[in-house]
Amino acid sequence: MFRGFYTVGSGMIAQQRRTEMLANNIANANTPGFKAEQSSIRSFPEMFMSSLNAKRIPTEKGIQLNGLSPVGALSTGVYMQETMPLFTQGSIRETGMTTDVALLDGSLPIDPETGEQGAVFFRLENGNGNELYTKNGNFTLDAAGYLTNPMGYYVLDTNGQRIQLQNDDFSITDAGDIMQEGAAVATLGVSFAEQPGALQKQGNGLFASTAGNLPEAQNIAGVGYSFQQGYLEGSNVDAAKSMTDMLAAYRAFEANQKILQAYDRSMEKAVNEIGRVNG
Repeated sequence: MFRGFYTVGSGMIAQQRRTEMLANNIANANTPGFKAEQSSIRSFPEMFMSSLNAKRIPTEKGIQLNGLSPVGALSTGVYMQETMPLFTQGSIRETGMTTDVALLDGSLPIDPETGEQGAVFFRLENGNGNELYTKNGNFTLDAAGYLTNPMGYYVLDTNGQRIQLQNDDFSITDAGDIMQEGAAVATLGVSFAEQPGALQKQGNGLFASTAGNLPEAQNIAGVGYSFQQGYLEGSNVDAAKSMTDMLAAYRAFEANQKILQAYDRSMEKAVNEIGRVNG
């Protein structure tokens, strides 16, 4: 069996998964608050090849180690290790809807150990009472007057409470204060993630924390943000770059496929010609 079968096979699988990730990015290029995913492709550990009981070895000095003749290292293929969301600010577009709110990044601290910049999110509560996070400010009012996201999850204030309004005639200040009939009803809650890459993606633009609820951003020094009512933060997907990356992934898949076909022809020749016994 040719060892290269495993190498090109793993390469094709890795590029297929990368293509699927890029296709998902492109499909969500117009989804509010969507964060593009990036892939990390790594190689499997290399194997050190040696020949047993060889008199001649393909090395410069012919050094033997414990009776083995070293041949060299052999790569065993690649794999897509993980996908990571990119948390940069998306473009801001005007909608004119009272319930649409864009959360704008201000000064966000950078983790000195990882070099990763923190991120801020709207606070939501799902049907199970768990806290989730999003940058999609496409909100609405339900039948009871609670401010919710499109999935019906409740928007929380700075105290972790649901926000209930009398009607959709309200305004939101740059600081997030919700004003109705001249009085402040609540303040939009914002959570800060020091290491947003550690958040778990839930789909539909939602993220969850695996280490308990994120802290309230207004209580953390050095974290700056603001709100803009009647606007939405769009996706941060670069459609042109994603298309270019997809073509590159396709070409890499195609190259591996051609190598696989070459191995297949070599095996066919070995079976049909080399193994033939002349009569």
